[in-house]
This record gives sequence, structure tokens and C-alpha cells, in this order.
Amino acid sequence: MNTSQIAGIILIVILSLISGWVDAQGFVHSSRIWVEGRPIWAEALKAGSAFGFGIMIYWLVIRFLNQAGVQSPEMQSILWFSVTIIGVALISREFFKWQRVDQIVAVFVLSGIGWLLFRTGG
Repeated sequence: MNTSQIAGIILIVILSLISGWVDAQGFVHSSRIWVEGRPIWAEALKAGSAFGFGIMIYWLVIRFLNQAGVQSPEMQSILWFSVTIIGVALISREFFKWQRVDQIVAVFVLSGIGWLLFRTGG
């Protein structure tokens, strides 16, 4: 593996983390938009801004994934999905209130999705 390939992989990881984390913020703010049937516009603005920024970063990730030969949308999205769902769990802190068995199942489900995509060539 040469230096430019390593740099590309590092860039993919960093941008995936940023995109997923920002989108996780969007999901958390989206869950707060409706209170007693009324919209909370500040939360809607935060959610929309996060999603808008997140998708722009994701498009950059796709560019570098394509350059690395990863053309499959399933493989491209698993990186984003993994970071996003972990980000939502960490930001909302609800994951830590789950029973231990449910936390373990969640980790296995996420791992299983990654396994299937890897094994099937996604």
C-alpha cells in the first residue's frame, strides 16, 4: 500500500466520522422538533443544518470511496450508517439506559449488517 492509498483511507475514515456524527446531531434534533403537537423551529433549523452539512461531507466520502474502488452503495452507506447510529446512541445517552442484553444485541445487529455486506461484496 502506497502513501496516497493510506492518505485516502485516512481521509475516508475522518470524513465518514464527521458526516455520521453531524447526521447523528440532525437525528437527535429532529426528535425534538414536535412538542405537544407544535413545531420547535430552533430544533428544526438545527436538524436541517446538520443534515445539509452532513450530506455535503458524505458526498466527499463517496468521491474518495469511488477513487478507492468502492462503487457499491451498500458498502458506501454502511460506514455512514454505523457512525450515525453510534453517534445517535452516544449523543442521546439513551443507549446507556438499555438493559445490557439489549445493548449486546444492538452491537451484534450492527456487526451482522457489516458482516453481510462484507461477505456478499455489498
